[in-house]
Amino acid sequence: RALLSHRRRLIKMRTMTRNRLNSVIHRYNLTPPRGELFLLKHRAWWLGLKLSPTETLRIRQDLATLDHLEPEIVEVEEELFRLSTVSPWAEHVPYLMQLPGFGIIVAMTVLSAIGDVTRFPSAKKLVGYAGLGASVHDSGETHRTGRITKTGRKDLRWIMVESARIAVLYHEYWKREYAKLEKRMDSNKAIVVIGRKLLVGVWHVLTERV
Repeated sequence: RALLSHRRRLIKMRTMTRNRLNSVIHRYNLTPPRGELFLLKHRAWWLGLKLSPTETLRIRQDLATLDHLEPEIVEVEEELFRLSTVSPWAEHVPYLMQLPGFGIIVAMTVLSAIGDVTRFPSAKKLVGYAGLGASVHDSGETHRTGRITKTGRKDLRWIMVESARIAVLYHEYWKREYAKLEKRMDSNKAIVVIGRKLLVGVWHVLTERV
């Protein structure tokens, strides 16, 4: 959990740095080169911009920050890959890797958040633990469900939603399920529902070892 938390901090720092650099483009209405802006082949473009000395300094330091962060993120991810091949992770990772939207990072994030899956006697309990269960409103005469509770493990909730976004892009079954949901709710709610369904799948494959 600590290693994954450290990775999230590094990713957040990288995103913030990239956003600052992108804001320069928008602020000065610049036309950037095509492709990934932060590759080394585009550094000459960044450093050649005719801007004030102060702006140039900020750009140079932000680029240096990216150069520092990238190898650190790679090193953390390599360690997570290594951990996925040793006990206790190795026996569980293959079950999760079969699920749409799952890769090593996602699988390790889910496993670190769940811990021992036998703590959850049902898929519903795991969904509640992630804060992906619908809240319930009772007023004596009415009984209705509302938005997700958002209580529980934020990292598990977040990674399941991210996995759902990938699943609905590349997996035919989840594409169809998403299309059905979009007819009666907005896209963000539909993604959350898919994330909840995927988490139910997580409980079954880990509990039943299938």
